[in-house]
Amino acid sequence: MRYVKPESYEAASALLAAEDGIARILTGGTDVLVMLKAEMVEPDLMVDLKHLPGMHDIAAEDGGFRIGAAVSSAELGEHAALKAMWPGVVEGAELIGSTQVQNRATIVGNLCTASPAADSVPGLVTANAVARLHGPHGTRDVPVVEIPVSPGKTMLAKGEFITSIYLPARPVGASDAYLRFIPRTEMDIAVSSAAVSLELDAGGTITAARVAIGAVAPTVRLVADAGAAIVGTKLDDDAIAALIAATEAACSPITDKRGTIEFRTKTAGVLAKRAAHIAYSRAGGKT
Repeated sequence: MRYVKPESYEAASALLAAEDGIARILTGGTDVLVMLKAEMVEPDLMVDLKHLPGMHDIAAEDGGFRIGAAVSSAELGEHAALKAMWPGVVEGAELIGSTQVQNRATIVGNLCTASPAADSVPGLVTANAVARLHGPHGTRDVPVVEIPVSPGKTMLAKGEFITSIYLPARPVGASDAYLRFIPRTEMDIAVSSAAVSLELDAGGTITAARVAIGAVAPTVRLVADAGAAIVGTKLDDDAIAALIAATEAACSPITDKRGTIEFRTKTAGVLAKRAAHIAYSRAGGKT
């Protein structure tokens, strides 16, 4: 295995594009190093990006925040302004592994692993977050929801990698929440999960909503019908029932040792309901 620490984004993408064998990127390393130790993968090339400019930055941008690809989950949790604006996104990031792991784990790595159960991705999807990619042909911006295309696979082209995630600005009267179900009390993989992001008017009526579910489909799934079901409401019983129905209808899980199709589907609806109530309360709504 060749280990390379390139001096620029351009050099990194050139190395990755030219490699005919297996290439891996190192930023946090909590996935790739485990796979190496378990002999699940043997890369021909390891490209270390941690030292490149902007990789460890959380920078204010256009009222929102740009998060470098090597920013750890722990660093997100310590950033008061970002956590206040996007608490649900940070909740997901702070559920990746143990406390020790969170000092290395990154939301970009969690995204690029492309697990349907990735904890940070539903919140990023409901935030309408955008990933900035660098490759042989320069940079481009892609919505986070489009990055994973199947379990373990992303839409990134050969030689491309994510340099940062942008979380947009949001108005007063807006917030989000993320919840998951796991068999154990901590350090487990989600059996099902849901994130909800809401915006309210001055009277507490929902004017915009995005709902995403995880671990119940091949990728994290944005459920437009679930968001639409609660727009124009204050989360009355009929709206919640419609939210649950739309969430359950969007599920296409598998049965495995961790949960059945029926259980995953049911809990996804329950989690969407609970996350909606939490996000509504955080945004200033009263039920």
